Amino acid sequence: MGNSRKFVVRLLTKLDENSSYSNIALDEALKRSDLSPQDKKFASALFYGTLERRLTLDEIIRELSSDPRNKLNHTLRNILRTGLYQLKYMDSVPDNAAVDEAVKLAKKLRNPLSPGFVNGLLREFIRRDKKLPEKDTETGNISVEYSCPEWLVEKWVRELGKQKCKDMLLYTFGRPPETVKLNYLKGDAANIKDKLLENGVTFERAGVYEDALNIAFSGAIESTGCFRDGLFHVQDLSSQICCHVLDPQKGETVLDLCSAPGGKAFTIAELMGNEGKVIAADLHENRVRLIRSGAERLGLSCIEAIANDAKVFNESLPAADRVLCDVPCSGLGVIRRKPEIKYKDPADFDRLPDIQYKILDTSSGYVKPGGVLVYSTCTVSEQENGEVVEKFLSAHLEFEPSDISAYLKLEKPAYKYTILPDRFGSDGFFIARLVRRR
Repeated sequence: MGNSRKFVVRLLTKLDENSSYSNIALDEALKRSDLSPQDKKFASALFYGTLERRLTLDEIIRELSSDPRNKLNHTLRNILRTGLYQLKYMDSVPDNAAVDEAVKLAKKLRNPLSPGFVNGLLREFIRRDKKLPEKDTETGNISVEYSCPEWLVEKWVRELGKQKCKDMLLYTFGRPPETVKLNYLKGDAANIKDKLLENGVTFERAGVYEDALNIAFSGAIESTGCFRDGLFHVQDLSSQICCHVLDPQKGETVLDLCSAPGGKAFTIAELMGNEGKVIAADLHENRVRLIRSGAERLGLSCIEAIANDAKVFNESLPAADRVLCDVPCSGLGVIRRKPEIKYKDPADFDRLPDIQYKILDTSSGYVKPGGVLVYSTCTVSEQENGEVVEKFLSAHLEFEPSDISAYLKLEKPAYKYTILPDRFGSDGFFIARLVRRR
């Protein structure tokens, strides 16, 4: 496991020095590595776990450091983080192994004091029974326990309530399921499932739809023959639910205005039986190419992928029966996939509601009278969700709310809904459905 620990420290340090999405960075690094399958599994768990618990781990370092003002370099800090994570959260790793391997990594640093510092801090944590630092406020203690910045704890307690906030934070830990949407244009459910099993892919139903499966596969699912043959595409259940709320029908014209990498456009086209027209647009041509290649693999000839700025009305686009406006957002609903999101400066999100409103406002111009407009995000933030929709409805009297309770199996009528992970085991997500009256 020694090489896998070194691999993780290097990758975490690279992320500290050059911001990148953790899932992409890990996937690319694993492909280039010569780690064994067992070491890759350990490295993935240690990498994501250390990222998920980074705030907690840094609080422990701060408390146990003899001089908390000391500025540790990225590599030394990540050696400590990974060592502490193994001690606190990885029961399969003996304490002595976690400490000894961290000290070995520290010995490779230029500072001769580093090994002793690492050894002393980790062993002091063990002597203190691995207790977490205590704060003066309940918000502070929740922040340390769930490794979540206090601003986000306060926000979710205010918007969701304390228990829902804790439930949401609990779901940010651990690997999320890999969910796929079966492509019935390539065969019926039984036939596709047989081929999945032939490819070594096991699965279980994702809870809502027969064609939504949570899968398990030891390698990269994109390497399987059934993926190359277009029998499915990878898509979280919340995104699939969003497409069902749009409720596209055969022969209709549908616009997906923030489409890349194309998962929702693919599901929409499949729900339409590949009959009609789906225009899948994105700002950047390189991302449009991803949509085109995905549609080709899945055999979805009704999809036209184009480059388009969703904030600017495009007179060349046709009036549409249904428009999906899945806007850029803070991503607070997918923290378990990208743990680094919760450590961003909240000021980075301040501009988003204005951008989201602009896209929604522009998108509404493409909707035919009687047509459907769906606004969605993968965040759990009232400013980006309900407030944007309510502002839009106040300014656009030609639109009215449309009930989505049947699509989400809700007990009461609702035109907007925030999906929390504890409902379906899916990502956090927001959906609102509107209809154009005239």
